[in-house]
Amino acid sequence: MNRPVEPFGGTTERLPAEVDFAELCAEFACRLTTAGLVIPAERVAWWAAAVLAARPTLIADLYWLGRVTLIDRVDHLASYDDVFRQVFNGGTTTVDHQPLTEPGEPSPTDHGPAQADQLGDRAEVERSVAGLTPAHASTEAPDAVPATMALPSETELLLVKDFAECSAEELAELARLIDRMRLVAPVRQSGWQRSRRPGRVIDLRRTLRDACRTGGDPIHWRHRRRGTVDRQLVLLADVSGSMEAYSRMYLRVLQGAVVGAKAHAYVFATQLRPVTRALGRGRRDDAIRRALAAAPDASGGTRIGAAIKQFLDTDGRRGLARGAVVVIVSDGWERADPALLAEQMRRMALLAHRVIWVNPRKAAPGYAPLAGGMAAALPHVDSFVAGHSARSVQDLLDAIAVA
Repeated sequence: MNRPVEPFGGTTERLPAEVDFAELCAEFACRLTTAGLVIPAERVAWWAAAVLAARPTLIADLYWLGRVTLIDRVDHLASYDDVFRQVFNGGTTTVDHQPLTEPGEPSPTDHGPAQADQLGDRAEVERSVAGLTPAHASTEAPDAVPATMALPSETELLLVKDFAECSAEELAELARLIDRMRLVAPVRQSGWQRSRRPGRVIDLRRTLRDACRTGGDPIHWRHRRRGTVDRQLVLLADVSGSMEAYSRMYLRVLQGAVVGAKAHAYVFATQLRPVTRALGRGRRDDAIRRALAAAPDASGGTRIGAAIKQFLDTDGRRGLARGAVVVIVSDGWERADPALLAEQMRRMALLAHRVIWVNPRKAAPGYAPLAGGMAAALPHVDSFVAGHSARSVQDLLDAIAVA
């Protein structure tokens, strides 16, 4: 079997004791990228994890850790060996990839003292390892490819950033990302439906009726199955002053739910306002402006209990909340008596199939639901979700889909 020659397989040269393995991994990956090797981000992560776990002391060990984690193609071996030799030997020669001899035969590369010259003296090795620093990397050619594979991308960082901490440009980018998210409506079982496929549930009524045409002999067995229909989805979003940093983003979520899942949407501050029709037509930005215009008390105070009572006394009592998935987006800062909110949430829990509360303040370090409104509502909530970022918005959509 043919395989490349290992350039550092027999050396006992040691790495400096004070080497920073994390920095070494990042900078060596940068060198490989500059040399033109396309290395997936997960392989860079494997390389770093392997080195930090093993903490090798020999150059040979470091070589093999990189070779088994960073390289997955034979045609990359020459470039990998060349970069490794340049870094840890200070030279520019490459390794000739020749077949190894069979076990027990002398290797054509085993020349005794010549192997000691392969890595140079210890001082040269230490200078090479010391050169793997950001300051040294800054002296490379300006057209070198930056090694950002092991680092989170700007989009990944933006997905977990709090809406309240984003600039106008970042909010615009997040709005585009949220607009591409799709809400899958939850489903429930419907009544029995006719099925042309054989199954374990027999429709006796249809089978016996057909048997009357064949002298009482049930020649054709009829089957039935349970169908599924979308559950009703209701979203109520707080647009008061305390939610100003989040309300516009969640209006985009409401708009997507109205269009994609035929949801019913409401906004509230001191009073409840239906905005389903406003959000269900026209361009997205125009729909959001119409929804905000429908709530003249936006950016004002908050009366969550009164708004939920208004919903339950009108549309909710008429059947909109019965068996539905209800999503309430609010920070729970109630200006009125929290006892009213507790009573209305109890009513909501009895009517709805599932109640999901989204509170952007939940993600704050050390958060506890101590505010009067949130403490009163939480016992009647099935899912409590943090809604401070685009990633948590996706978590909310997932929670709705499986409700």
